[in-house]
Amino acid sequence: MNLIDGVQALKSPWMIAVWPGMGNVGLTAGYYLMAKLGMELLSEYSPPDLFDIDYVEVERGVIHTGTRPRSRFFLWKDPEKQHDLVVLIGEAQPQFGKYSYCKKMISYAQDLGIERVFTFAAMATGMHPEHESRVFAAVTDAEDLKEMRVNNLEILQEGNISGLNGILLGAAADKGLNGTCLLGEMPHIFSQLPFPKASLAVLKAFRLISGIEIETSELVEQAETMEKKLGELLSQVEKSMGEKAEQSESFEESLQPEVPEQPKLTPGEEQRIEQLFEEAKQNRSKAYVLKQELDRLEVFADYEDRFLDLFKNRG
Repeated sequence: MNLIDGVQALKSPWMIAVWPGMGNVGLTAGYYLMAKLGMELLSEYSPPDLFDIDYVEVERGVIHTGTRPRSRFFLWKDPEKQHDLVVLIGEAQPQFGKYSYCKKMISYAQDLGIERVFTFAAMATGMHPEHESRVFAAVTDAEDLKEMRVNNLEILQEGNISGLNGILLGAAADKGLNGTCLLGEMPHIFSQLPFPKASLAVLKAFRLISGIEIETSELVEQAETMEKKLGELLSQVEKSMGEKAEQSESFEESLQPEVPEQPKLTPGEEQRIEQLFEEAKQNRSKAYVLKQELDRLEVFADYEDRFLDLFKNRG
C-alpha cells in the first residue's frame, strides 16, 4: 500500500468496496458517494502479482503500453462524528488470487480501524425497468438481519454472491469484521446496460443503515432519464418481435447494445468538459455532474485518472 498521508485515528469507520459489474450498479453508487461527500484519495494498491495486462491501447495507429488495473481508497471524515467512510474503488477484479487480494484489503482495513465492511452490487431479476428497484441484503452475522428487516430490505435467502462482492465479506468474517452486501435490483434483460435506479436504491438503503445524509437529486435525475430510455427500447423491441415472430433471435439477444464507434469529441464538448473539470476542482460535490457528462460522451476511460486526481489531498 502506498499511503498518501499519515492517517489519524478514524471515528467508527466503515468501508465500502465496489467494482465493475452488472449495470455498473455498485460502481455508480461508489463514484456518486465519493463525489457528493467530497472524499480525498487515501491510498492505492496495484499488485503486479495479481493483475496482468490484458490489452494495449492504440491511438492513431500507435500502440501504447497497457496499465494494470488499480484499486484506490478514498476517505471522508464525518463532521457528525458517526462513521468516517473509506470507499474502495477497484478498476477490475483480479483474474486469479481473489481471496489473497481480499485478505490484503481486509488487513489494510483493520490497520485503519474499520469496524464494518460493505459491498454494493446488482441483483438481476425479471423486474420491469419502470418498477422500483428493491434492495436485497446478505450479512456475515445473523444478528444484523434484524437491522436489514427494520429498514425494509429484502433478505437474500439463498444462492451465491459471485466475485469480490462476496469474497471480500467472507475474508472480513474470517477476521471478525461484520460485513453486509447490498444488491440493487435491475432487469436481467438489460444487464449489460447502466441502471442507475438500482444504484440509487442501494444508496438510499445505505443512508438508512448509516444515518449519513447523502443528497441524491442528480442520481434521481439520471435514473429517471435511463428509465425512460429503457422503456422506449423495450417497447420498440416488443413491437419488433410481434412483427417478426418467425425469426429465431431471442428476446435477450435483440436487446444487446451495439458496439459503439470510437467517440470523437467536438470542440464544444471538449470545452464543456474543461468547464466541468474546473467547477469540480473548486467544489468536489459537483464532480458527479462531470462524470455523468463523461459517461454520456463515452469517454470516461480517457479521463479517469484526471477525474480521480480531483480527489487527491490538497494539503
